[in-house]
Amino acid sequence: MTTVGIDCGAKTTKTVILRDGQVIGKGKVLTGFDQGEAISESLGQALGSAGVSREEIRKIAGTGSRVNAIKIADTQINDSDAMAKAANYFFPNSRTVVDVGAEEGRAAKIDANGNVLDFAVNEECAAGAGVFIETMARALEVTVEEMGRLALKSAKKIPMNAQCAVFAESEVVGLIHAKTDKTDISRAIHDAMAGRIVSMIRQVGVHEDVVMIGGVARNPGLVELMKKELHLENLLVPDDPEFGTAVGAAVVAAEVCLKGR
Repeated sequence: MTTVGIDCGAKTTKTVILRDGQVIGKGKVLTGFDQGEAISESLGQALGSAGVSREEIRKIAGTGSRVNAIKIADTQINDSDAMAKAANYFFPNSRTVVDVGAEEGRAAKIDANGNVLDFAVNEECAAGAGVFIETMARALEVTVEEMGRLALKSAKKIPMNAQCAVFAESEVVGLIHAKTDKTDISRAIHDAMAGRIVSMIRQVGVHEDVVMIGGVARNPGLVELMKKELHLENLLVPDDPEFGTAVGAAVVAAEVCLKGR
């Protein structure tokens, strides 16, 4: 049985092809203005990498902030359900999952079958999402990839406003003018973001094992600081974490097929 999960987000559109419980193809493109084109291109990439035809697909499930643009989907699921199924797929013993993407962060407590028992969403400010790191990277004139590595080189704690990206950027400019080392500024930025995400996780409870998905999970500095903040020896991150919710959607599509719907 072959199913597809499509996650159409604000920044990128990801597609995953699942066959008999195994991921066999992936596609990722910038969402841009033409969401329909992004969805089609992402699906085409995934089909090509999997070596399967469109006719072999049993069901397509869509998710993401732009889910209504996925006209080819047979079913739609919300982000929380998708990330819960993804966490259960990658790490069956997981009971807490956090998904941090470009514009939003969310956390959920889940059961042994990957069903959501409780969830929390960071909607107030970009300080709890990937765009915060991108904005701060521009202020420091470094790449997003460098930001996490710089943070790991600092042992200095500098308090920073984590409630608003605008205020935080102003603080960063002040630190730059004060000749503060970039490693220490990056550490302060990551500390602020980690604190905000961890606060959201604690709303649903820290239940081992804790899984992190979303593109921001690729940031080693943030992952390390979140582990310290949560007092965990490990924070579970799957390979290619940005495809997490797309995998969850594909899992749901397979479940729908098995139920005969």
